[in-house]
Amino acid sequence: MKRPTLAGAALLVATTAAVAVTLGGTDANAATAGPITGLGGKCVDVAAASPANGTAVQLYDCNGTAAQTWTVDGTTVKALGKCLDVTAASTTNGALIQLYDCNGTGAQQWTASNGTLVNTGSGKCLDATGQSSANGTRLQIWTCTGAANQTWTLPRGTVPPPSGGLNPAVAPGGNFDLSIWQLQLPVGSPGAPTTIPSSQLRGPNGYTNPAYFFTDKNDGSMTFWAPEKGVTTPNSNYARSELREMNANGTAADWRLAGSHRMSATLRIPNVTKNVCVGQVHLGTGGPSTKPLLELYYRPNGDIYLGTENSPDGGQTLHLVGNVPLGVKWSYVIAISGGNRINLTVNASTTSYPIPSSFNQYGMYFKAGSYNQSSSDSTTNGAKVKFYALTVSHA
Repeated sequence: MKRPTLAGAALLVATTAAVAVTLGGTDANAATAGPITGLGGKCVDVAAASPANGTAVQLYDCNGTAAQTWTVDGTTVKALGKCLDVTAASTTNGALIQLYDCNGTGAQQWTASNGTLVNTGSGKCLDATGQSSANGTRLQIWTCTGAANQTWTLPRGTVPPPSGGLNPAVAPGGNFDLSIWQLQLPVGSPGAPTTIPSSQLRGPNGYTNPAYFFTDKNDGSMTFWAPEKGVTTPNSNYARSELREMNANGTAADWRLAGSHRMSATLRIPNVTKNVCVGQVHLGTGGPSTKPLLELYYRPNGDIYLGTENSPDGGQTLHLVGNVPLGVKWSYVIAISGGNRINLTVNASTTSYPIPSSFNQYGMYFKAGSYNQSSSDSTTNGAKVKFYALTVSHA
């Protein structure tokens, strides 16, 4: 099979945003550097040792050079100062792997599990094309098969963390790339909840709050707790412990509907009083409205509802989209496509809804966590939401 030229590969770019490489070391605070070896004992190699964006990543005879020295630092896999990246943030079989500027995106999210490297944004495995170990064999993503061309040995000292790839001994930022999120907590001054910037959330020693935002020591999940009584924003009566999407440079995310935008999550809800919102697309700049475009709700009987806003002026329509028993793990994908469709997948079931043109003037951003939809004087009743995966991508 004829392989793409390096020049051709360099023309391809990745433009996604996402959350979490979960590759932990025996010392959760220390990066681990060295070769990654695969089929035929060959090393994962940056072609021509070039640090340029779009440079092909391939198999090659191990030679101990910087082009084969990969750093696993708990959130990313790097060589030559750049990140291991899926070209164009593709989720399709055969999407090529390249080197690219680190940007905290799903295209650069990898989880080590049983000898494989899984790209969390696509759920597919790092794969040597054509099961070949020849020098120059391009790496790609492909549906996980457990075959030898998807088996990798990480640098010495790198040990996949327990609990399905999540390390229960680190802060949420050690398991999830929180560089594109800001956290809002149900504490602070009336009308002005406390927010924690991404700079404080990042890394295994990042921010944690034992009451409202923490790593569950049993399963490594990123856990959010929102009581019925807590500090709220001026436009809401409900408390929340929730992430708000940001850009990699720390500014507020404010993307337009045109294009492809996707948030994927795996989660479970062990506690909820009446109703909790676990994912949103919210309106940003462009007009006076402070409404969400959509909200995804979970109720104590296991019913999952999507609420779609009828217009920026308000009025929400509820759609029953699934049922998962309380405490059972499930997954969702919220996808905006073509600027005019909402595609929602809950486990294996997908539904689609039109977006009214009145929303086109607004920027948008994702939110995820525990946005409790009930209020009282109780600080013990509320909603606990535990995330096992969370990925955002834009193309």
